[in-house]
Amino acid sequence: MALPVDPHLYLTFLGVMAVMAVTPGPANLFSVANGVERGKAGALLGVVGMNAATLVWFGAAALGLGALVVAFPQVFRLISLVGALYVAWLGYQAWRGAFRTAADPHAPTIRLGRSAIVDGFMVQIANPKAILFFTAVLPPFLDVNRPAAPQLALFAVATIGMDVISMSAYGLGGAALARRMSQPRFRRGFAVLTGILLLAAAVLIISRI
Repeated sequence: MALPVDPHLYLTFLGVMAVMAVTPGPANLFSVANGVERGKAGALLGVVGMNAATLVWFGAAALGLGALVVAFPQVFRLISLVGALYVAWLGYQAWRGAFRTAADPHAPTIRLGRSAIVDGFMVQIANPKAILFFTAVLPPFLDVNRPAAPQLALFAVATIGMDVISMSAYGLGGAALARRMSQPRFRRGFAVLTGILLLAAAVLIISRI
C-alpha cells in the first residue's frame, strides 16, 4: 500500500515548516502582543483563531491547488524559486536589521479588538507569510503522481501542530520577551538568529525544486 506522502519528502517539509513556524512574522508578533495585552487565556484563544484561518487556507488549497500543480508544474516550480528567493531576502533583511541602531521596526503594534479569536483569525487570514507558504513553499512538496487531498491533510497536521506550539510559546512568553526586546544587544542577537533560520529555510526550499 502506497503512503500518501513520500517519507523523505515529508521529513524535508517538517524541517522547512519548523523554521517557518518559529521565525518571527505577523502571527508570532501578534501572539506576543496578544499575550502581553490579554494574558495566558487570551494568548491561547488567539492561537485558536489563527489556526482556524490556516484551516481555511488549506481548504482553499484542497479545492484548487492540486489541480493547478498538475496542470502547470513548470509555473509552480518558478513560483517556488521566487518564494525561496523571497525567504532568503527576508533572512538578509533580518541580518541587516540586526546591526541597525534605530528602534526595532518589527515590534508588535497591533491594536487589539474585543475578541482574541477574531483578532487571531484576521491576522492569519491576511498574513503575507501564510500567502507565501501556500503559493510558494507548499507546492514543491506536492507529488503530482499522488492524490492531492491525503497529502494536504498530512501537511495540514504538521503545519497546524507546529504553529500551535510556536504561537503558544510566543504568546505565553509575550510579556518577558517584550521586555527583553527593548534591550539592543538581545534584539540584535535575536535578529541574527532569525536571519540564519530564514536562509536555512530558503536552502531547503530550493533543494526541493
